Amino acid sequence: MISSEFETIIEKFLSCSASREELEALETWLQLPENEAIFKEYIEADYALVLGVNDPDPSVIRKRLLEKIRNEQKKENERSGFRHFLKYAAMVVVALGLFYFAGQEFLNSSNNIAVVPKQEAITLELDNGEVVIIPEIGSSNITDAKGKVIGQQQGEQLSYDQLPSRKELHYNTLKVPFGRRFNLTLSDGTKVFLNAGSSMRYPTAFLPGKRRQVFLEGEAYFDVIHNDNLFEVSMDPITVKVFGTQFNVSNYPEDKDTEIVLLKGSVGLTAADKKAEQQQTVFLEPGYKGAFNKEDRRISTQKVDTNLFTGWMNGDMVFRNTSFANILKKLERQYNVTIVNNNTALAQEHFNATIATKDEAIEQVLGYFNTLHGIDYSIIDNKIVIN
Repeated sequence: MISSEFETIIEKFLSCSASREELEALETWLQLPENEAIFKEYIEADYALVLGVNDPDPSVIRKRLLEKIRNEQKKENERSGFRHFLKYAAMVVVALGLFYFAGQEFLNSSNNIAVVPKQEAITLELDNGEVVIIPEIGSSNITDAKGKVIGQQQGEQLSYDQLPSRKELHYNTLKVPFGRRFNLTLSDGTKVFLNAGSSMRYPTAFLPGKRRQVFLEGEAYFDVIHNDNLFEVSMDPITVKVFGTQFNVSNYPEDKDTEIVLLKGSVGLTAADKKAEQQQTVFLEPGYKGAFNKEDRRISTQKVDTNLFTGWMNGDMVFRNTSFANILKKLERQYNVTIVNNNTALAQEHFNATIATKDEAIEQVLGYFNTLHGIDYSIIDNKIVIN
């Protein structure tokens, strides 16, 4: 069994966020053969998806992994003792190379029929109920019900103007479909990055002296501008009270928890407990995750590697001890495909993986799972069916 401490250190190493002290502790830990085996499992799970599926040439994998480790070495001023770690990492890559040669035969097989992801538009619902399509390229003006320009769209970025004081709130709702991401700047300068399958309802302009409240479904990263008015992200039944900060919120229907990960600043999480007729409030420090369990309706906190929760902004999906059923749901959302899983036993198994969605097609990801875990699937009428 691996301790939670070294599991975190390995995850930090894989995400390029481990400190000098953590890397030295990892080097010492790897002196035991049983720990080498554990480390190899993590390397296989992570690099098989991030590197190997896109380019299964073991010489390429060797080069890229060694470059990663040597960069770590350079950052730490070529500290002594690290050469043993380099030697071990190279050994792992050689083993992985043999694995990828076997996997390539599957990727080139006749079963690898292309899946064509559905194309859906990003939409903006105006205050009067009118729905407009946000184009992928080009620019356009965003207007209110009276035709007044209140913001601009430039590519995958929507920005609202700081308008003169208003007496009432007018809302827009931005909906990002599966397979897409989108950036939004609110009228106060707050930046919001919306993940696939997410929507947010927000005022086109905030009222002076009043709280700034938005309503989120799905996942978003917030970089909130600090001012005297409280900023709130509402996700029934939990509310995130923000005091000028950077944080990630994930609130998808298939997840058992609503997760808030704080990178900078301070937030308070408030959940209404209908049974006890009271509210539970928890404050987070940077580097901590708050999780609201949808079943017992309680908030728990733990220290985490924040990089694991923000990789999606760069096109990476990171899974740690995640059920296969949950992974499939997220793959459907990121690739905008339909996946039917008829293997109920497999659905409950848990995996560690990192998927570079910007580089890997869904067929390549499934090919990895087939090679490493023996998952049998077919493509029928543009649907992926797992047997």
